[in-house]
Amino acid sequence: MEARVSAWRPAVPGIAEVFHARFITHAYPLHTHDTWTLLIVDDGVIRYDLDRHHHGALGPAVTLLPPNVAHDGRAATSHGFRKRVLYLEAPVLGEDLIGAAVDRPSLADGLLRTRIHQLHESLAEPGDAFEAESRLALVADRLRVHLGQPTVHEPKRGLADELRDLLDAKLPEAMTLAEAADTLGAHPAYLVRCFGARFGLPPHRYLTGRRVDRARRLLLDGAPAADVAAAAGFTDQAHLTRHFKRYLGTTPARYSKTR
Repeated sequence: MEARVSAWRPAVPGIAEVFHARFITHAYPLHTHDTWTLLIVDDGVIRYDLDRHHHGALGPAVTLLPPNVAHDGRAATSHGFRKRVLYLEAPVLGEDLIGAAVDRPSLADGLLRTRIHQLHESLAEPGDAFEAESRLALVADRLRVHLGQPTVHEPKRGLADELRDLLDAKLPEAMTLAEAADTLGAHPAYLVRCFGARFGLPPHRYLTGRRVDRARRLLLDGAPAADVAAAAGFTDQAHLTRHFKRYLGTTPARYSKTR
């Protein structure tokens, strides 16, 4: 097949579109976006021009193309390429960093690439928007450092405990990281780092664990597995089952019949 493409708009603030593609001969004409283009290449090599300068994108590196700057793209070999792209709303990084991105669009950062891969994985799973939002905050924070904007380090006493209490109080209702950050008066990325330093796990994993615990109690109280998902804060039964198996090694239906 010449081309394989999938695209969707996730329910994650800051991400305008997710785009996965496999191209062999397709060449992008010169164009611009009103978003940041965050690109990783899983196979092959891409050649592109950005602001009339030649560049290349390949597996180990992360490519960041700024909004409103002309660029094109094509396969560097007859093998083609496979890529995953996140189109980030312009305010995620801010217009003041466009110049730095034009000067250095290719970022050799293994940790950043791993975090972007993890973000894509969370975006592929329905119901994991809080996890994706948390991962996006860390990705954006690291991108800002590469572009010369210092990260936020100003400490706030008890912030991690405040976030934990807030998440507990909202259960089983969903809450976005942006809402939590606004409530607590903290930058989202700093909120995630602070929580991890205090409790040894990111807030999205803490929240999922609490929801699984709630589901366990409901199941042992005799609630049907089909009714537990919504009551525990999961989007549907498949979402509950995926995380339940990950944490406990069995399905909700089997768990309630173990006695």
